[in-house]
Amino acid sequence: MPFTQANGARMNYRIDGPPGAPTLVLSNSLGTNLTMWDPQISALAKQFRVLRYDTRGHGESAVTPGPYSIAQLGRDVMGLLDALGIERVHFCGLSMGGMIAMWIGTNEPGRVNRLLLCNTAAKIGSLEGWNSRIEMVRGQGMGAIADTQAQRWFTAAFVANSPAVIVSARQMIANTSPDGYAANCAAIRDIDQRESISRIRARTLVISGLHDPVIPAADSRYLADTIPGARLAELDASHLSNLETPDDFTTALLTFLNEPEGK
Repeated sequence: MPFTQANGARMNYRIDGPPGAPTLVLSNSLGTNLTMWDPQISALAKQFRVLRYDTRGHGESAVTPGPYSIAQLGRDVMGLLDALGIERVHFCGLSMGGMIAMWIGTNEPGRVNRLLLCNTAAKIGSLEGWNSRIEMVRGQGMGAIADTQAQRWFTAAFVANSPAVIVSARQMIANTSPDGYAANCAAIRDIDQRESISRIRARTLVISGLHDPVIPAADSRYLADTIPGARLAELDASHLSNLETPDDFTTALLTFLNEPEGK
């Protein structure tokens, strides 16, 4: 996979789809890498130039000293786009990636066409909860959370019926750098965008999982109610809805992205 320098860090990325097509950026959740989007690529790459990347501290991107901030991670995206000569994009982020998407929509409105905010919230979790997780991974490594986090991402029925996906999810978490993970936990811990997202003007779709224990339904509705003109789509899934209900997730993305302007 190719690498480039962006905002002072080496970034791992991959591009699929035809040159000249509109660019769609996919931004990962905490504890994953760009392969989490594999189920979507075949369909999306028929219409879009799909840009995936490993968030700083994840996958094969650089693990720089933390703590990080969502603003820093947003500037990483801007640096990546600049390095690749891409001016405007559609941006889809899931969980932490959705928080990055909100920051970009608020602070870099000229760079984004449409936003997809998936299984995410303007504020996630509590100070105590994030500090406890940071302390755990620093002291015990990623193995201490890999099993519980992987299973928490999916419904019990999916866990029982899709063991290969659960194994893959657990492996992504276990392979994440503890330092990078902790630094990104701090970025989520320290951001509250509940006030600022009202300034987003990009056409926005919010996707939520009806059974998501990480993002309460009220948080998804808050995004849809606060961002001007945003709409809400609910999927029969838990937190990683793109993996649990890949066909429904991909259909929701394509339907939204292919809607004509003004509709």
